[in-house]
Amino acid sequence: MSETEAVVEQVTLFRKRIDELRDEIAKSIVGNRDVVDGVITCMLAGGHALLEGVPGLGKTMLVRTLAETLSLTFSRIQFTPDLMPADILGTTVIDDAQGGGKAFEFRKGPIFANIVLADEVNRATPKTQSALLEAMQEHRVSIGRRTHQLEEPFVVLATQNPLEMEGTYPLPEAQLDRFFFKLHVPLPGRDDLHRILDLTTGASPEKRRAVLDRDAILQMQQLVRQVPVARYVQDYAVRLLQATHAGGPDSPELVKRFVRYGSSPRGAQALLLAAKIRALFDGRFAASVDDVRAAALPALRHRILLNFEGEAEGVKTDQVVLALLESVPEGKAEKDARSAN
Repeated sequence: MSETEAVVEQVTLFRKRIDELRDEIAKSIVGNRDVVDGVITCMLAGGHALLEGVPGLGKTMLVRTLAETLSLTFSRIQFTPDLMPADILGTTVIDDAQGGGKAFEFRKGPIFANIVLADEVNRATPKTQSALLEAMQEHRVSIGRRTHQLEEPFVVLATQNPLEMEGTYPLPEAQLDRFFFKLHVPLPGRDDLHRILDLTTGASPEKRRAVLDRDAILQMQQLVRQVPVARYVQDYAVRLLQATHAGGPDSPELVKRFVRYGSSPRGAQALLLAAKIRALFDGRFAASVDDVRAAALPALRHRILLNFEGEAEGVKTDQVVLALLESVPEGKAEKDARSAN
């Protein structure tokens, strides 16, 4: 088998597995294809997802469904104002030793799972929210003098209520930046509402089965990293990132007037990895500018901080990202590639 044939076989298998995963999730989740693909993208990129929407839109159900379709360990943390960091990470206790003495024993918290559902994450205090920082970035937990490594894959899927709701706390900027995507869960349309009612008020729903195991997911994550990105595609992602800052060369007027801080380099990393995964979703083994553009909203919306004027004017970060996509010019290589297609 030639190298090209091997690549085609890998991409075909990748796409087949994704289709099977989507089909299983669709047994419980109606519509919201972009949100479902966004969560899957985060898992394949080794990143984390923040799902925002009003209660009752199926955010928790989506995460639970994903966990059931994967042969991975799963835990749920219900965030409340009285939740403490030790309730998430675990704690060291004094236990009876075999010889009759006492010994220190570390009892792991719910963070020690492959998929962690952080439900209503913005109902906990900033101190408790910050307990996730090291785990999300380094995939490890430090308790006292010891560091405990988390098993791969490790994905935090957090749900969040809109900040305007009572009893919510804004997530720290450092924690927001550690989320690969921020996904908005919209209200379903009329047809989708009918399907939801048929599914939830009728006969027992069809049971979901696990279609991917740990080894398959790790192989898919490795394949994602091997997808090539042309220099002009990467340069477009870099210029998008620079344009989120008021002093960027391609910054639109909306950014210069209303943005206090733009995206960190993690935003560009998310753009490129998401572009690679989208290419594989379509059966391609090369990321394009359109793939980068498709990832811009979920990858950048939570990494742009508005100034006081922007907040007072009611500007949304989605408006800023859309303005970036309109104002950042395509390079000559990008236009030539589009013409060739």
